[in-house]
Amino acid sequence: MRPGARPPRFTRRGILSILALGLLVGVSYYPATRAGFVWDDEIITGAEPVRSLSGLERIWFSPRDIGREGHYWPLLYTTFWLEHKLWGFAPAGYHVVNVLLHLANTLLLHHLLRRLAAPGAWLAAAVFAAHPLHVESVAWVIERKDLLSGLLYLAAALAYMRFVEDPGPRRYPLALALFAAAMLSKSIAVTLPAALLIWHWWKQGRVGAGDLRRLLPLFAVGLGLALADLAFYRSMEPLALGYSPAERLLIACRALWFYAGKLLWPVDLAVIYPPWEIRAADPRAWSYVLAAAAVPVLLHRFRRRVGRGPLAGALFFGVTLSPVLGFVDYGYMQYAFVADRFQYLAGIGVIAVAAGAWTRASGRLPGAVRAGMAGGVVVALGVLTWRQAGIWRDDVTLNRHILSHNPGARGAHHNLGKGLFEQGRLEESVAATRTAIERHRGPVDQRYMEARVNLGLAQLHLGRLEEAERHLREVAGLDPAHVKAHINLGRVLLDQGRAEESIAASRAALQQRPGSVEAHVNLGAALLDLGRRREAEQQLRRALEHNPGHASILQNLAEALRMQGRYEEALERYAAVIAAAPELAMAHAGMGDALFRLGRHAEAIRALDRAAALLPGTPAARALRELRKEASEALGAE
Repeated sequence: MRPGARPPRFTRRGILSILALGLLVGVSYYPATRAGFVWDDEIITGAEPVRSLSGLERIWFSPRDIGREGHYWPLLYTTFWLEHKLWGFAPAGYHVVNVLLHLANTLLLHHLLRRLAAPGAWLAAAVFAAHPLHVESVAWVIERKDLLSGLLYLAAALAYMRFVEDPGPRRYPLALALFAAAMLSKSIAVTLPAALLIWHWWKQGRVGAGDLRRLLPLFAVGLGLALADLAFYRSMEPLALGYSPAERLLIACRALWFYAGKLLWPVDLAVIYPPWEIRAADPRAWSYVLAAAAVPVLLHRFRRRVGRGPLAGALFFGVTLSPVLGFVDYGYMQYAFVADRFQYLAGIGVIAVAAGAWTRASGRLPGAVRAGMAGGVVVALGVLTWRQAGIWRDDVTLNRHILSHNPGARGAHHNLGKGLFEQGRLEESVAATRTAIERHRGPVDQRYMEARVNLGLAQLHLGRLEEAERHLREVAGLDPAHVKAHINLGRVLLDQGRAEESIAASRAALQQRPGSVEAHVNLGAALLDLGRRREAEQQLRRALEHNPGHASILQNLAEALRMQGRYEEALERYAAVIAAAPELAMAHAGMGDALFRLGRHAEAIRALDRAAALLPGTPAARALRELRKEASEALGAE
């Protein structure tokens, strides 16, 4: 590498290179654009601040309202808030934005490497674009944090480098603002000032006092925001895993080699990797530590022969990964010590060095041979990325993939059960969720209780009401504040005809979450069963305020109005229900009854015929035929 050299101006060839990078990203990640929401994406779809028009203030000043998000990353959730206002929760839009962010990062990296005159800049950018280790960051919507913070990180680095080379009054504040924005997207960006120190050393062979003074404000901003985020995280999820300093060193060094290995040979990407055993007394475990220490020592020793670039790349790799190497406890360490997404930025160090080494080593080969060999590697990576992106299609596909590589993956059976339930595969969902409960180890926690609730919900849909009640009552007893347990218990009791008990369960849910739509609906339906129609209407109208187009709420409200003899109002609601859910038989039946009461017999007959056609051979269909007979007689008498 030639420190300080400026990239040439864009030529026709340069423009074609950029277009090729765009095509590479677009084709490699096309399957991701057809995926749904998976895994922890429910944090986004369930976050009230993301849904509400006034939620932006809460995202920035009341982050606990987001729910299960344990970090203060408001810029990330601002993007989700904006998208919700554009296309709701249609997943395609979110996936397309993620792919575009990855493309922007690829182009920015290409520009940055050209500016640094790094050999093989386009090849490095192409490998970054198509590397399957990046699929997790791109195809998983909530992992936009990697993409957004990465974009701002690279932009901040570029602004700082421009300031150093040509100081201007706006460039340093711009770099500082971009860095702060990166930290507010994901605090792993805290390593940028250290990376810029490495850049100073690579460029001039030393780090001067002036360099340190320039970077001091960035260190201060990074440290301040990182400590604030850590304090917020620990207030949301207190965690003490109890590893000794020696064990943490073993975890970190083995993780470094794991990431380097996957970058160079990206096969068997498991998403959740089995945690390895940590034994400080095992001499073999320390071989990772010795090897990790030997690499920078050897690269420094031979820097005059190979240049400072390889050592700079290795240091960047290690420094950028340092926040997730296990020196500080974080929640994901309970499941695995490594994750593909953690090296999204860090891998640039290895990729750039490998691309540069290949470019120099292949310099004597004919141009067509060099291009063919490099193109073959990029195409192979793109194929692997296409295949890996496909596993993020839905929770069932993703978790079956995880379990095929790691049968003991904590939480995968639970998530598989949820995905199967959403697909209506109830018996399979019950089996997967039972497996999750049986394999649970340790004290009862939120995941265990959620699995019990999901099992109860599946049993409810299968009509096994007593078993469903047993699971839901267990969770409600373990955690009286568990809203989902009370909500679904209310549904089970209502289906059993125990309206008074259902009301109590729904009120318990509303006590914990006053705006719960499901609890208001259940309470309204139970009150309706007891003939308390005015109270039912009030509850259903409250539910409708939060979800105006919900067919089930509209149906229950229409029923409440019809039972009060308010037939014209009921008809408006039934019409809205049928517009939203044309196959809902009870809406056609209710509309037919209301039309009959209003003396609109011909319209009543059409509605009742439609309802009967949707309920063939049921007791309800027989009742509808009786009412139709009355309507026909009344019509004939007119």
